[in-house]
Amino acid sequence: MEKNITFVIGGCRSGKSSFALDQANLVQCDTGKVKIFIATSVPSDSEMEERVKKHQHERGSDWHTIEEPVKIHGVINQYSNNASVILVDCLTLWVSNLLLNSFDDAQLDKVVKDLEDSLASCRCPVFLVSNEVGTGIVPENKLARQFRDYAGFVNQRMAKIADRVVMTVAGIDVQIKPA
Repeated sequence: MEKNITFVIGGCRSGKSSFALDQANLVQCDTGKVKIFIATSVPSDSEMEERVKKHQHERGSDWHTIEEPVKIHGVINQYSNNASVILVDCLTLWVSNLLLNSFDDAQLDKVVKDLEDSLASCRCPVFLVSNEVGTGIVPENKLARQFRDYAGFVNQRMAKIADRVVMTVAGIDVQIKPA
């Protein structure tokens, strides 16, 4: 399969992760190459740890999971040559991690540019998963508004460079930008 970037966006529990995983599993794996799952989650309690275990089980043993909460571009650069497919889940948790690590506007812009550059040079299909955050109410506190704004900024940038954009709604995939 030729290189391409698929950006999958949707609300919470909309089916976006399942859709991305199903699509990524359709990618033909070349001999000696691996499937890379980049997990941006940083489990902070037992409930989140259980969610992570459930998702790992759903993926199966043919996926190599790399937990990277901040420098996902570095993982993509490192594994691009040896991967059949890369799946990043999810960009909104990544944005949260960046904010919790006190990234300012300039640092956020740079790390998003680093991600764009890594995707441009990636030699295998990449699936990016993110939450749609622009359809809710305006949050009442500064950090929540900052998160919503940054997540929307990242979503726009990824949708622009993606070859295909899919939105999931109630478990149904809607092609927004067909490949």
